[in-house]
Order: sequence, then C-alpha cells, then structure tokens
Amino acid sequence: MFGKLMSVPDFAMGTYMRLVTRWSPQEIDKIEKDVASGVFHPRDAKMKMACEITSIFYGDEEAVAAQENFIKTFQQKEIPDEMPEFDLQDGQTVVDVILAAKLAESKSKARALIDQKGVRLDGEVLERGDAVFPHRGVLQVGKRRFLRVK
Repeated sequence: MFGKLMSVPDFAMGTYMRLVTRWSPQEIDKIEKDVASGVFHPRDAKMKMACEITSIFYGDEEAVAAQENFIKTFQQKEIPDEMPEFDLQDGQTVVDVILAAKLAESKSKARALIDQKGVRLDGEVLERGDAVFPHRGVLQVGKRRFLRVK
C-alpha cells in the first residue's frame, strides 16, 4: 500500500489528504502551501501522507516499517527484506521465470526488459532471456519488483 501511495501524482495529493487522512483542513492547507512555496518537498509530503494512510489501515508500527522498507528499497537502492519466492525448475530460461512469476505480461515485454538491462540477478545484469536461468538468487525486474528464486 505504501508504495502505491508514493506513486500518487503530486496534483492529487490534496484530494487524497482530504478524503483519506485524519488531518484537519488547516493541516492539509499548511502542507499544500509549504509544498507550493518550496518549504516542503512534494516527495516528503507524499511520504507523510502515505505513512498516515497506511497507519489508518494497518497501525502505526506497520506504517513505520513500510516507510523504512520504501526508503531502503527505492531511495537507498537496497534489496528488500521480504519478497515473493519462486521455485526454479530445471531447464527454465530467464524469460520463463519472469513469466511464471508474473513479473511481465508477455514474452515480448520480458525480452524488452532484458534488452533495456532492467533484469538483474544478485545485482548482475542478465542479458539473455533465452539462456537457462543461471543460478538461485534475488531476481530484480525493473526498479521495484524483486523475487527470491530458490
């Protein structure tokens, strides 16, 4: 949820704050004015909003954990602690794994990601989609999708 909220367009933040947060209209107005004047970076306002909304649905501890995970994964470019797992089958290619794990909608999209150097295994770029999957490890597809291949 936190990551989805961070992708809210800047122009829609005020609407989200008014409809989903527990903040008063005065608090929201101040945040909007601070963003407009440059006192508060839109990313920081969005982070505050995402934390507030996540807290409403999942509690304060989960919101803080989600925020820390977001910062670690997307701002500091670290691998997240938790991610889906995938059991590698003998003979599967890189494209096969990407499709089976639903990290791309089609073979052509999987190949495009590989061609754009957007697929990594343990930090190393994978350049051939038709090659047998090299070894178990953490597969990263794009900037935000991770999979532990076992």
